[in-house]
Order: sequence, then C-alpha cells, then structure tokens
Amino acid sequence: MTRASNSANLAAPSCREAGSGPAVVCLHANASSPAQWRALTELLAPKLRVLAPDLSGSVTRLRDEVALIEPVLAQAGSPLALVGHSYGAAVALVTALADPARVSALALYEPTLFSLVDAETPPPNEADGIRNVAADCGRALDAGDADAAAERFIDYWTGAGAWRQTPDSRKPALAASVRNVRRWAHALFNEPAPLEAFRSLDVPVLYMVGRRTTASARAVAQILAAALPRVDVLELEGLGHMGPLTHAAAVNDAIRQFLERAYLPYRKSHRRPAAATAK
Repeated sequence: MTRASNSANLAAPSCREAGSGPAVVCLHANASSPAQWRALTELLAPKLRVLAPDLSGSVTRLRDEVALIEPVLAQAGSPLALVGHSYGAAVALVTALADPARVSALALYEPTLFSLVDAETPPPNEADGIRNVAADCGRALDAGDADAAAERFIDYWTGAGAWRQTPDSRKPALAASVRNVRRWAHALFNEPAPLEAFRSLDVPVLYMVGRRTTASARAVAQILAAALPRVDVLELEGLGHMGPLTHAAAVNDAIRQFLERAYLPYRKSHRRPAAATAK
C-alpha cells in the first residue's frame, strides 16, 4: 500500500550513521536508498560524521520530506552540510530554504527541481522527457505492470537497455520503489519555491552535472546554477544522471574535496568555545 502524503502519518526515517566530527547529511535519489552513500561514508568518516536517512519517496510535497527527516537534521546539529543526488538534491535545497542558518554547505548532483523549468518556460519544454516518463510509468502501474514502469524509469535515467542488464535479484526492489512515481513527479513539478528564493542561499554550493545527462536535468542546471550566488559548477566527463552510482569514486572524491575546502574550515572557525579546547 502506498503511504499517505501527510508527513504526520509517516514514521521517522531509518538512518545510517558513521564517523565523527562536523555533520554531513546525505540524501539519496529516487528508486535508491541510503546504501548508495556507503562508499562516500567510508571516504568521509575519518573527518566527518555522516548521516544518511531513508527518504520516504511517498510524499507529494518536498517540504513534507524535509519534515520527515527533521529528527535526523536535529541529531546532526547546526550548522551542517547537505549532500544530495537527484530527488535527494531537491530535498536538500528545500531543506536549506526552510532554515538557511542551519546549512553551511551544499554538494548537489543534478537536483531535479523541474518546477523551475516550467516556471521559466511553460510546457512543452525540456522537462517533457521526464514528464512523459512519469505518465508512462503511471499507466503501466495502473495496468498492474510494475516491471514495465520500472523499465521505463530506469532506462530514462540510466540509458536504454539498463533494465534488461539489471540482475534479476535486484529487479523486484526497483520495481517496488517506482510505485510512487506519481508522487515524486507531483512534488518535483509543483515545488512552490520560486527561482528568486534560491538567490538568497548565501552558502557555498558544489553543483555537479554529468556531461551525458538528460535534457531535463541539464535544463534545471542551466536555470538553477545561474541563480545560486556562491556556486561552483563541476561538469563531469562521461557521466550521466546516475553518476553517483555508476562512477561513485569520481563523484565522491569531488564531494570530499569540496567539503574539505568549503565546509570544514567554516566549522573550525565557528566552533563552540568548549569544543575549541577539546583534545
């Protein structure tokens, strides 16, 4: 059964945690899980405390997803850094808008805020690719064909034939995860935050884009990266939208370097007095 979109009816998320030091909260993509950050956690844990909550994926408003991870954000303390991929990167941005003082750095891989594309140019536009995919997935689910829905979704983001090449042991979980595709689409296409709101995010942002990504993700990048006031755009050769999974080493190293450059120095200069004398 699909869970209700009302955040009050959803349980607090499970969360993977490792390491010690200033906190980094990592938010995963659609049809994924906190496990996608396992390698990044191992890379960051010597210097940072990494928390990776399990996003519900069953809300129709990104602000409800933010409310659901509030216990994890509170546990992480403030200020913290956010890392996000795709849907998770969109949630990270809305989290930062909700409480800018809480967030001191953002590392984002292709946030999927398609609402910004529609606001810039009403449909038809470059977001039509994923719009059509979501509609096709919905029709397949209505027909009781979860595998067809998963194939359409996975192939769009990863490349034609990706579903056929997926090990059979992984397909049931992926097919189950796509059941909420209509809710994801609603949340991402109907996020009310205007582009102007993102101009106020006065924190360092690493905005990563794969050179082989989809038109919809690139359209968001072209609009959003131009609005963020302190953004470093990193275009990664040979990577697509699923770069954090297909080329984890390259993406994770870029995130590590950014956090060591833009987040750790800030945290050291804003330590509480008690922490300043700790051994």
